[in-house]
Amino acid sequence: MNLLEVKGLTKSYKGNLAVDRVSFALEERTATALIGPNGSGKTTTLSMIAGLLKESGGSIQRDFKSGVGFLPQYPQFFPWLSALEFTEMAAQISGVDGKKARQQSIRTLEFVGLGSAVNKKTGTFSGGMRQRLGLAQAIVHQPKLLLLDEPVSALDPTGRREIMDLLKSLQQDTTILYSTHILNDAEKMTDQLLFLKEGKLVEQGSLSEVKSRYAEPRIRLRFETEQAAARFEDRKLWPMNRDRNVIALPLSGEGPTMQQVLAVLANEESGIAGVDRQSASLEEIFLKVAGNK
Repeated sequence: MNLLEVKGLTKSYKGNLAVDRVSFALEERTATALIGPNGSGKTTTLSMIAGLLKESGGSIQRDFKSGVGFLPQYPQFFPWLSALEFTEMAAQISGVDGKKARQQSIRTLEFVGLGSAVNKKTGTFSGGMRQRLGLAQAIVHQPKLLLLDEPVSALDPTGRREIMDLLKSLQQDTTILYSTHILNDAEKMTDQLLFLKEGKLVEQGSLSEVKSRYAEPRIRLRFETEQAAARFEDRKLWPMNRDRNVIALPLSGEGPTMQQVLAVLANEESGIAGVDRQSASLEEIFLKVAGNK
């Protein structure tokens, strides 16, 4: 069942299209990554779905009773309020009553890793703590649809992993749409990918579907030294690309099979350190989609 359906969504500023007839749907309890270069329309799209911007055209169909949570890329806080006071205020604004608002705020702050900072003033928070607090205010009212604009951009690798793990756990009851430029994170928790370029939706599908379309399977040979890799390259057995001590052999076109490669390596002193099969990463796919469409 779809929790959100976007059809022909358009936003124009003084005749310039920031979002150009974008259409997609989100199924319940899934996570969808909105990917694109700066200026591609990601923030504008999220802001329209959140109700913060009025669309110029198209339609947005969602169940308003299910609630919507929104985390902007640069969340703003009242520096004189404590984390608990701010989160409780956000809960009440979202319709959570009195005592329940405080209880949910405490639980939510503990959930995002701010349990020891509930009484600290938000003005003293680091960038990572502010990002966690922003997430807390977005989920304190337990929305069924959660919209996140670069939710881990201010976090270090450890913090990003922790927040992505939290978001995974939220998927049990929540549908998540988030924009990101950290593609490694997107690969770990995404059910659907939406690629935006210049306001247009240029590619979409599940992670496996998109990867299959741009797979470019290859064999990666890792040699003990650059010299050993160069000697192998000089033999010109197959088309290949070398980066220092690593050689990539395409598995399509004139490329070899894995069996052929292993047979060659077994019959020589090649200085090989490792062999594996790879396909295009999400970052490589993104660069191809953004560059070619």
